Amino acid sequence: MSAHAQSTPATGPATTPMSDMHKGATGAHDMKGSMMMGMEEMQKMPMSGNTDKDFAMMMKIHHQQALNMAEMQLKTGKSPEMKAMAKQIIVAQKKEIAQFDKWLAKQK
Repeated sequence: MSAHAQSTPATGPATTPMSDMHKGATGAHDMKGSMMMGMEEMQKMPMSGNTDKDFAMMMKIHHQQALNMAEMQLKTGKSPEMKAMAKQIIVAQKKEIAQFDKWLAKQK
């Protein structure tokens, strides 16, 4: 074996630290879990018969799922581009959730 081969570290998945692989797998698993819980929540939500109210309630749940996923991306993601998008999503979704809450509060 040459000296160069001995001193050059291997690259690729085999050298990825286990903690990094676990962190990424956990993030993906958590995102899927968040989506499933949100879908369950929407399916269990009783419909009011008022299309506007039902839309606002279901979209609020949907936006909360997006927030959860974006927060997981910030914690476990690697891509600067995806992290930047996650930050934008958090700002936008929080604003829209507040708008839904304000509108829903007027409906009571």
